[in-house]
Amino acid sequence: MIYIIDFGSQTTHLIGRRVRDFGVRPEIVLPKEALSLIKKNKPKGIILSGGPSSVYGEKALLVDKKIFSLGIPILGICYGLEVVGHLLGGKVASGKKKEYGPTSIKILAGTSVLFKNIPKKKFKVWMSHFDQVVELPKGMVGIGSTDTVKYAAFSSEEKKIYGIMFHPEVHHTEYGKEILRNFVFNICGEKPVLGKEKIKEIKKFLKQEIGDEKAVCALSGGIDSSVSSYLTHQVIGKNLTCYYVDTGLMREGETKEVINTFKNKLKLPLVVIKAKKEFLKALKRVIEPEKKRKVIGEMFIRVFEREAKKIGAKILIQGTIYPDVIESKGTRHAEKIKTHHNVAGLPEKHGFKIVEPLRMLYKDEVRQIARELKFPQEMIVRHVFPGPGLAVRIIGEVTE
Repeated sequence: MIYIIDFGSQTTHLIGRRVRDFGVRPEIVLPKEALSLIKKNKPKGIILSGGPSSVYGEKALLVDKKIFSLGIPILGICYGLEVVGHLLGGKVASGKKKEYGPTSIKILAGTSVLFKNIPKKKFKVWMSHFDQVVELPKGMVGIGSTDTVKYAAFSSEEKKIYGIMFHPEVHHTEYGKEILRNFVFNICGEKPVLGKEKIKEIKKFLKQEIGDEKAVCALSGGIDSSVSSYLTHQVIGKNLTCYYVDTGLMREGETKEVINTFKNKLKLPLVVIKAKKEFLKALKRVIEPEKKRKVIGEMFIRVFEREAKKIGAKILIQGTIYPDVIESKGTRHAEKIKTHHNVAGLPEKHGFKIVEPLRMLYKDEVRQIARELKFPQEMIVRHVFPGPGLAVRIIGEVTE
């Protein structure tokens, strides 16, 4: 596991995605919580993200400097480099000029594991900064520079602490993935978990979370809830019941297609709940799309509560994926894009333990798991149709 400390960068989640693409689990944490979580969970490495602040600002986001004495490899990116320089006794100041865009970095004499197997000594990188480290902390050496930034990269190979002023996570940076791969594998010593190993990991998680209890799954017919349901059924068998709620706000022929797919092809225990009247009643006089999402989120959970109570199930399986979390304001320093009915749209009080086996995966990763599970191709490429369905596409009040 690699911890990413989020200082409010626009690309924090992209760093996480790059790490995940290597088959390694990233965990995004906040600066104030970082030290206690690191001590508790002992990640193999720590990445300090970029951010819009100055380390000298009134509301500067910093981290407890004790993380540098834990013996865990650290990579500071952009603002993260400045945090390393500032907290370890170096000097951060305004640069000759603010930079946003491409430049070239020159790798300095000597070798760093961070730049292992990179064929060029000079290559294109992407910068986005106004401050820079002008004096290195004791024990650090410069390993890369640009025309305007003397210490565009520095390191303590002995302590495995690294800083780079550019963004390796963006595709504009040449060899960015190679640099992150060097940190994750050659410096942190992580091992990848991909393909069938990833499926085993998810099943292990489900077994730990559910045990011998009964569970219900919120099945929409989309790839996320489908994979969640299928894997859960493989783990707990007859203890799973899948509920598909026909809200009356579906695409034409949707319910018939879902019944055919899940009863005849995937052989899942499917129960169809006709709830058109309930949903239309709840949406009466609701105009604003964000309010519709929240109304629908609560309606779903109340319907599942009612039906689950009949069979004595207290665990709800959801097909939540990571973009749902991100768009619903996944961290304190992020902005909300929209409320997802299965994340921020859920009521605070409900009677379930919610289990989300795909919560940290992206859509394409879920599709890849579906391929591993031999899902029908038409399911894998099925066009996305979120739970609120036509309700948020209808301008104004939803009526019959």
